[in-house]
Amino acid sequence: MSRNVPILSTTDAQVVDTMRAEIEKSESAGPRRAFEKLLLAALCSIPWVGILVSAAKDIKSDDDADRQNYLLKLWVEQHQRKLMELGQMFQEVQSRFENFGEEINERIESDAYLALVRKAFRAWDQSDTQEKRRMLGNIVINAGSTRVCTDDVIRLFIDWTELYNEVHFAVIQEIFHNPGSTRFEIWSVIYGELPREDSEQADLFKFLVRDLSTGGVIRQERDVNSLGQFVRKKPIRKRGTPTTLESAFEDSKPYVLTQLGRSFVHYTMNETVTRLSDENEG
Repeated sequence: MSRNVPILSTTDAQVVDTMRAEIEKSESAGPRRAFEKLLLAALCSIPWVGILVSAAKDIKSDDDADRQNYLLKLWVEQHQRKLMELGQMFQEVQSRFENFGEEINERIESDAYLALVRKAFRAWDQSDTQEKRRMLGNIVINAGSTRVCTDDVIRLFIDWTELYNEVHFAVIQEIFHNPGSTRFEIWSVIYGELPREDSEQADLFKFLVRDLSTGGVIRQERDVNSLGQFVRKKPIRKRGTPTTLESAFEDSKPYVLTQLGRSFVHYTMNETVTRLSDENEG
């Protein structure tokens, strides 16, 4: 078993020291004080950050290190990459908040917002892909800089980010960019050639559509009246009795994002939340 596992580098240790130094500044005000509160809330939700440097110091440097020492090295190595990603995210959050000015300070210092930060970074720590971590970072930034959605809805968006995965997000993005797409069109854009109806790919696609539909993210397109109420569709009478079930890649029923689904895209997949248009609301 190889024992040449790198321990915590000087650069990594400096990242942690910088985080701690920012928190410990007592005479800070304005944007810096607000960001420090955010930083503290985030770090408190990720317990391994404070442990990492201490663990690195406990690693023995001799060649006769025992198995426990080797496992400790593996643990440190595993968290090095996430530590650097965490530091980069904090820099991005701070940079983007500085662009908004002091008018957002009250929001990002509020207990309600800091609770969202803790929830988002707990989810960030458990995320297994960079895409999910990027989405959660966008939620933190957009939830602090705009009030398009209530905090209850933003908590739901964090839950969705944990619940769904990249194949769900691909379907969501395709419908967002092309509202009214049918299942056939969605599959064709994302994957290309159609598989057999009895294939695992078809089963997976039906699962994705059903998952997002029952979850309130997407729905079939429907007409609405002047009050925003959905209008019943007139039944279409078909001659004869069909001999096959509806295809997983059906091509006559258009899908759109629900209003929650559209807001989810704006909070998680856009760098900055803009005012949502009134088209395709529902």
